[in-house]
Amino acid sequence: MALLEICCYSTECAVIAQQNGADRIELCAAPLEGGLTPSYGVLKATRHRVTIPVHPIIRPRGGDFCYTDGEFATMLEDVRQIRSLGYPGFVIGVLNPEGQVDIPRMRQIMVAAGPLAVTFHRAFDMCANPQQAIEQLAELGVARVLTSGQQPSAEKGILLIRELIGRGDTPTIMAGAGVRASNLSLFLEAGVKEVHSSAGQWVPSEMRYRNPGLSMSTDPEADEYSRYTVDGAAVAAMREIIERHV
Repeated sequence: MALLEICCYSTECAVIAQQNGADRIELCAAPLEGGLTPSYGVLKATRHRVTIPVHPIIRPRGGDFCYTDGEFATMLEDVRQIRSLGYPGFVIGVLNPEGQVDIPRMRQIMVAAGPLAVTFHRAFDMCANPQQAIEQLAELGVARVLTSGQQPSAEKGILLIRELIGRGDTPTIMAGAGVRASNLSLFLEAGVKEVHSSAGQWVPSEMRYRNPGLSMSTDPEADEYSRYTVDGAAVAAMREIIERHV
């Protein structure tokens, strides 16, 4: 049976995902940035309230995946913190300026990880040579790779996803980006063993008073009176499809 990972941006979302059939959680902050490292408070609360496996993302900022020495030092410290809190794994990705897996830095990450399962996130989709990258990640001992097949959505990248699955079982190929109940069968029929979905929705803020002339965001188009949350019904629908597929 395929494993269902849900991307969550709060402890409350992780609880909802667990209640509705998620097998694992990717825990993040900052949905508009595509996921950043969660705060210590969120990490600690989620560790206590969620019983299924949770893998926090380690990503110090948005944008590309080529980091300064200072940013990388922070990432290593986050690995140590996540390990000390008892999490079973984490999600990370580091590239060099040429769009290749940064092997020296990934080796340091693997040493810091110890027994924790390491997922290489969609930095993989920004690699210049995915075939070379997957072989390098296998040699490093990375447990899984989250990928959209180097396309804007996993549905559009299904050909590369199939190719990567065909090369072997290590690392596990997890399809993500635009995966939902309406297209989930496509990935199951392609032999994908793990799928990743936000299963999310934007809900309105509870603020009744709103200052229309002021924004806390540098993006003038940002809606600051809504927040992203997991849709429990969407998670449950995906769980049902997976169970029917067996």
